[in-house]
Amino acid sequence: MSLAGVFSVRLLGLFMIYPVFAAYARNLSGATPFLIGLALGAYGLSQGLLQIPFGLLSDRVGRKTMIVIGLGLFALGSAVAALSTSIEGVLIGRVLQGTGAVGSVILALVADLTREESRTRAMALVGITIGFSFMVALVVGPILSGLVGVPGIFWLMVGLAALGVAIVLWAVPTPRRVQAHRDAETVPALLLSVLRNRDLLRLDFGIFALHAILTSSFLVVPHLLRGSLALPAERQWVAYLPILVVSVLLMVPAVAFAERQRRMKPVFVGAVALLAASQAALLLIAPGDPVAVVAAIIAFFAAFNTMEATLPSLVTKAAPAGAKGTATGVYSSAQFVGIFVGGAGGGWAHQAAGAEGVFVFALAFALLWLLVAATMPKPAPYSTRLARIGEVSGAEADALVARLAGLAGVVDVVVVAEEHVAYLKVDSRTFDAADLEAALGRVQPA
Repeated sequence: MSLAGVFSVRLLGLFMIYPVFAAYARNLSGATPFLIGLALGAYGLSQGLLQIPFGLLSDRVGRKTMIVIGLGLFALGSAVAALSTSIEGVLIGRVLQGTGAVGSVILALVADLTREESRTRAMALVGITIGFSFMVALVVGPILSGLVGVPGIFWLMVGLAALGVAIVLWAVPTPRRVQAHRDAETVPALLLSVLRNRDLLRLDFGIFALHAILTSSFLVVPHLLRGSLALPAERQWVAYLPILVVSVLLMVPAVAFAERQRRMKPVFVGAVALLAASQAALLLIAPGDPVAVVAAIIAFFAAFNTMEATLPSLVTKAAPAGAKGTATGVYSSAQFVGIFVGGAGGGWAHQAAGAEGVFVFALAFALLWLLVAATMPKPAPYSTRLARIGEVSGAEADALVARLAGLAGVVDVVVVAEEHVAYLKVDSRTFDAADLEAALGRVQPA
């Protein structure tokens, strides 16, 4: 819970400026549509480039140390953005914010502090926190903008970073030892194999495109709401709140149906198609039609929330045994690079062709993603299992791999002797946990 709190206080600040930044940045010295988009998405570039290095460095210098350093960099960037009166200054501040790439380190610390059997639930809690923070931020951001302005939101980020440091130092337990966890961290030796996995690359492109579309859309959607609903930026929470509630109500049954009925691919492809349709609608409908505008934005967020809920699960299913952390690290980096491309590309399109250019840019990404998603294989009902194996020699590890690979429902298995863990990828339809316990009992040393 404390680590989820660190995640949430940081993400709240980052997401709160999305619905109000474009309107604010237009009044900054030197602002152009391209530079506004670049400034909105700039933190994604430094985040994407530094996520994996931060995680690897935390193995050497300690998780808490790297989290505190990262939150300090985030606070520094926030202060620079708050004090800046030019778009260039805010751009520098946004890049500095992104250098505090602590997401991978937080997940590694979650792994250090949890047992194998409870780790999946702990990671899910952090994931829920991310989604909740995003929705709260879209509603709270406009309210705070009206009270303290966007510079005040940047100063609030400084305070949230300080709160995060306090949580890390005084609320988060210190692990007895720091070790690598293949289910939560990037392993450099596995990067090449993950980057060659076509199923994972399709999903990486998906999260890249999704956040490129999201970031570019926020360059023009607030202005569209102002024109169609006569809502200034600081009052647009009145629109975002019901839009997000309705979109979640549409998303939950779709995800439940996909999981229970094993219809993930049609639901997934349908959500991408809905995303494309929402961009086409925003491009073609009259800005003065408030009902059509709100309906299109509801469709967008329903598709967005469905993708955010299903993509991490699909990455877990597609990742080879023992490579889940590496696959997740690449996926996370693709997401942040998508934010950067969406901001920069959307800003360029806005400068070249106005709001219509931004929607064409987003629609092109959505249609390309639809083509990629349509070619994906039907996701298999695979899940990851971890089992502690105690001290084993190399020969015992090889024997354990052979025995576990022969169990019903085991698709892939990796034993990492130095971690004392066996990583299994299993088919939930035929796998029996009792078989795993029996196999471990026969080979585990006394």
